[in-house]
Amino acid sequence: MPQTMTIDEKLAISNKAGALLKAGDDAGYMRVMKTAPLPPYIAKVIKEKVGSDYLLNSGWNLSEVEAEFGSDWIGK
Repeated sequence: MPQTMTIDEKLAISNKAGALLKAGDDAGYMRVMKTAPLPPYIAKVIKEKVGSDYLLNSGWNLSEVEAEFGSDWIGK
């Protein structure tokens, strides 16, 4: 699977988000978590179950999805 961020970068995002969640900032937690690339296998399930519009409008980082499936996959 193509990686657009290193594991250390993803871990830093997770740590920052966890601190926000622990502080009671649920909105901040989601905002930060969405900066980490959504795993392609999760995007595939979301597309099948919820639809591509959600993926396109959700604010998730889709860089790894596009790297694995191509930039036009979501809209197909």
